[in-house]
Amino acid sequence: GEPALAAGIRQYEQGKYAESAESLHSALYQGLSSADRVKAHKYLAFINCVSGRQAACREEFRRALAIDSSLELSAAEAGHPSWGPVFRAVKSDR
Repeated sequence: GEPALAAGIRQYEQGKYAESAESLHSALYQGLSSADRVKAHKYLAFINCVSGRQAACREEFRRALAIDSSLELSAAEAGHPSWGPVFRAVKSDR
């Protein structure tokens, strides 16, 4: 699953969100380490948040935190207006 994860992150960074989501889901299906599963769910959360799908965004953050409850976003990620508040809300619900 690692090549699909790398492709998904690259596509995300290029703003190709639909393609990125497909690659990330494929990576999860193929199998990833715990750390990489957390990363895939985090990027899926970002895609859902910027696409206005708040419930799906929250669910992806929940999935990431279920794997690694100590997950924290980088300072740049945490300050993002779309997903920063959602992540903090999900994390505080745990």
